Amino acid sequence: MCVLELLSAKRVHSFGPIREQEVSRLVADICCKQGSAINVSRMIFSLTYRITSRAAFGKLYKKLESSFIQLTTEISDATSGFGVADLFPSFKFLQLITGIRSRLQRLKQKSDRILHIIIDEHIAAAATKADKGEKEVVDDLVDVLLKVQQNGDLGFTLTIESITAVLLDLFLAGSETSSTALEWTMSELVRDERVMKKAQTEVRAVFGKRGKVEETEIHELNYLKMVIKESLRLHPPLPLLVPRESLEQCEMEGFTIPEKTKVIVNAWAIGRDPKCWSEPERFYPERFMDSRTADYKGNDFEFIPFGAGRRICPGISFGVSSVETALANLLFHFDWKLPGGVKPESLDMDELFGLGVRRKNDLHLIPTIWQA
Repeated sequence: MCVLELLSAKRVHSFGPIREQEVSRLVADICCKQGSAINVSRMIFSLTYRITSRAAFGKLYKKLESSFIQLTTEISDATSGFGVADLFPSFKFLQLITGIRSRLQRLKQKSDRILHIIIDEHIAAAATKADKGEKEVVDDLVDVLLKVQQNGDLGFTLTIESITAVLLDLFLAGSETSSTALEWTMSELVRDERVMKKAQTEVRAVFGKRGKVEETEIHELNYLKMVIKESLRLHPPLPLLVPRESLEQCEMEGFTIPEKTKVIVNAWAIGRDPKCWSEPERFYPERFMDSRTADYKGNDFEFIPFGAGRRICPGISFGVSSVETALANLLFHFDWKLPGGVKPESLDMDELFGLGVRRKNDLHLIPTIWQA
C-alpha cells in the first residue's frame, strides 16, 4: 500500500514540485545566513521532515516539526548502545530491570499523540466534505489508510493503532535515513576539496545558464550520483539493515542456521570489505565510474545500503531523489568551509549508533553564495 500510494516511481516523480519548493526554501534560509556558521545537520533534517510530511500527510505540519524531530532523536537514542536484554531475549525480566520497555512505551505514547493530531484532522476533513455533499478526494497516504479502514478492503480490521504504526515507520524511514545520507555526503565533500570542486564544477556547468537546479535535468549529473553512491558505501543509513529471521533450519557454508534464528546483515562492514573494494576506507567516487561497478539496487551483494531481494527498502527512489535534489542545490548555490579555521582533514567524523548511524556531533559549516 505504501509502495503504491507513496513510493512508486510515478508517485515519487509527482513529488518533484514538493522537493523543489522545500529545497528552494532551504537555499533561501541559508542565503540569509551566508558568512556565518550554520548547523547544517539541523537544517537538513528539517528539510527531509518537510518533504516527508507534505508527501505522506498531504501538507506541512509546521507546529509539529519540533516535536517530530525531538521524537526521532529520542527513538534513535533509545535504540543505540549496548542492551543486555537483546543478548538474552527470553529473559523478559531484563527488559524491566534495564527500563528499556518503559522507555519504549513512553515513546510510543508520545508518537501516538502526535500522529493522532494528523489522523483526526484528516477524519474531520473527510466528514466535512461528506456533510457538504462534496466528492471525497483521496490525496495522501493518511486518506488512503482511512479509506481502506472504512471499506475493509484488506479482509481484516485495520485499527487506528496499526495506521499510526505505519505512519511512524514511514516517517522515520523517510526523514531519518535521507537526512543521515545527506549529512554524511556533505561531511565527506568538505573533507575532500578535490571531490567537492569536481562535483560543484559539474553542477554549475549543467545549471549555470539556467541560474537554478531543475530536478528534471539531474540525470545529467553523473559525478554527483557517484558521490552519493560512495557516501552510501561508507555510511549506509542503516548499517545493520533490518533484522531477519530464518523460517527453517538450513546449512550455509558449513554452518547450521537453526529455525527462528535472528539474522543481522552488516552492510557497513560489507561496504568496507577489502576483498570487494580497493582502498575501502578512502572516499573515492570515481570507483563507480565503471558501469560494471556495483549498484545499490540489490543485485550486487558487495554494496547493499538498502538491502536486497524482496525485502529491499521500497523507498529507494523517494530517498535518493530527495538527496540528489538537495545536494545539487547545496553545491550549486554555495561554497563551503569549516568554521574556526579548522582544516578539512581535521573534521570530526565520529559516528553515533542508533536507529541509523548519524554524526556524533552536528555538522557546522560556513556558506558563501556562489556568483556565476
